[in-house]
Amino acid sequence: MRKVTRYPVEGPNSLWQIYRTVSPWKGVKNFICIQVARYCPILHVKNWIYRHMLGMKVGKHTAFGLMVMVDVFFPENISVGDNTVIGYNTTILAHEYLIKEYRLGHVIIGANVMVGANTTILPGVTIGDGAMIAAGSVVHKDVPAYAFVGGNPLRELKSSKSSDDDMEHTPSPK
Repeated sequence: MRKVTRYPVEGPNSLWQIYRTVSPWKGVKNFICIQVARYCPILHVKNWIYRHMLGMKVGKHTAFGLMVMVDVFFPENISVGDNTVIGYNTTILAHEYLIKEYRLGHVIIGANVMVGANTTILPGVTIGDGAMIAAGSVVHKDVPAYAFVGGNPLRELKSSKSSDDDMEHTPSPK
């Protein structure tokens, strides 16, 4: 079960009531910063925007691929550890606006994690250190450290192991 806090609403669906929970100016500022970061090819500039303009926790040597979309309303609820790669066009959400409620949750991505392209990470999940997420996955539940998971629904693709031994046998690029 994802760790989210639920907030019931009355009246029109919760998205129509968004500016009761988030300042419209925050939304506009975050949208502009995120769009600049999505297209920026310079990783340290991209990480600076995430850390200083959006309030995300981003570890050293973390790399966000081109077109990554982080949560526009609650980016400060996203933490990414050191030396992690977030693949092309991945979406990381810290909120869900539904018909009769909205939900908020922290997203915690560990160190040395590989997230494949076009993955969607939902609010309230934790991805453990050294985990690998296959491209095109929907991460709707916690992922243990060193697990290799993928798909929709998310499932384990290979049994997990402490990967220091596995990394030694990975061929080096030429």
